Amino acid sequence: MKKPLLPALKSKNYQLFFAGQGISLIGTWMTQLATIWLVYDLTNSPLMLGVVGFSSQIPSFFLAPFGGVFVDHFSRYRTLISTQVLAMIQSLTLAVLALTGVIQVWHIIALSLFQGFINALDAPARQAFVPELVERREDLANAIAINSTMINGARLIGPAIGGLLIAGVGAAYCFLIDGLSYIAVIAALLAMKVKPWKHSVTNGNPLQRVKEGFIYAFSFPPIRAILLLSALVSLMGLQNTILVPVIAEQVLKGGAETLGFLMAASGVGALTGGIYLATRQTILGIGKLIAIAPAILGSGLIAFSLSRFLPLSLFTMLFVGLGTILQIAASNTFLQTIVEDDKRGRLMSLYTMSFLGMIPIGNLLGGFLASRIGATNTLIIDGIVCILGSIFFSRQLPALRKIMLPIYEQKGIVISKRA
Repeated sequence: MKKPLLPALKSKNYQLFFAGQGISLIGTWMTQLATIWLVYDLTNSPLMLGVVGFSSQIPSFFLAPFGGVFVDHFSRYRTLISTQVLAMIQSLTLAVLALTGVIQVWHIIALSLFQGFINALDAPARQAFVPELVERREDLANAIAINSTMINGARLIGPAIGGLLIAGVGAAYCFLIDGLSYIAVIAALLAMKVKPWKHSVTNGNPLQRVKEGFIYAFSFPPIRAILLLSALVSLMGLQNTILVPVIAEQVLKGGAETLGFLMAASGVGALTGGIYLATRQTILGIGKLIAIAPAILGSGLIAFSLSRFLPLSLFTMLFVGLGTILQIAASNTFLQTIVEDDKRGRLMSLYTMSFLGMIPIGNLLGGFLASRIGATNTLIIDGIVCILGSIFFSRQLPALRKIMLPIYEQKGIVISKRA
């Protein structure tokens, strides 16, 4: 019997999750675009873009490990319903402030910080909840890959719609649509039939359990290498999200539509990578993808920074999106496949910390560098660092494969001596 191309979608709960998240994520990407455009419009400052980016994601750096302990201890399903309700309130508050014309930069920073606190709990809960949504454990890698495809499908559609909306009726309507889109997620979660949460009796206080998570992750070389590479890519490679508005306006002489198209082009590249990962039948060979992804991202960033012609800039952003998604989703798939169930929440919180948690520091660094040496030079430095990270990880790969082989054999992923 032929295996279905997307087996995870046979699970009813995953179908609901996919539909609800798909709608909401379009709104999320619209809000992200509207926020950076509104901040740049209000301040004309690359540094302030960095400050807003920092405030939205710094809670993930400090709180994600505790979020991981929380989601290993409490129902991930109930946690997600709560975080979605809070996120809806945050977006609708932004919409009201923007629609009434009273919005100021400090409002955006405060609400971004609030969203950061929500994400510190939501991200590990979402990552750890995915295995509960699929009926068969072997469909997990496919579910994670579909998740990445969905996120990047939204990343393609959201900024394109957002750019046109900002140019036509203003940023406030992006916030409003995003706030209302959470209704779809909450409705989908409530429609699910989820097994009752089995409360696990645990020893030790939260700090002790955070420490256990760190020891588990960093004493195992393959996990440690992937977390460190993710941290490097997030610190340097993802600064482009706050610097693209500067390039769109100052270098390409465009407006909100130009910014929307650049973000959408990145989304096309990411969607392509997501579809490729979703249709892969095995985790074997994923190390090569993780190794090459930062080099693709870095090359795209350097080419984008040097371009002065919009069609060429759009083409280079395809590679920025492709490299980003291959790095994020391939690393996620690998970690979710090998992690022990009782440590899933904590490991995914460390992954969130290495990925989302490093972005704010990168945003602040990128905003500072761009205000000193310009956005173009900043992106060139980012690209070079990503390529160096790719080379360093590639050199470690043969040794990491040898360590992984017994685990692959134990999990039935590989029978022969090929890893």
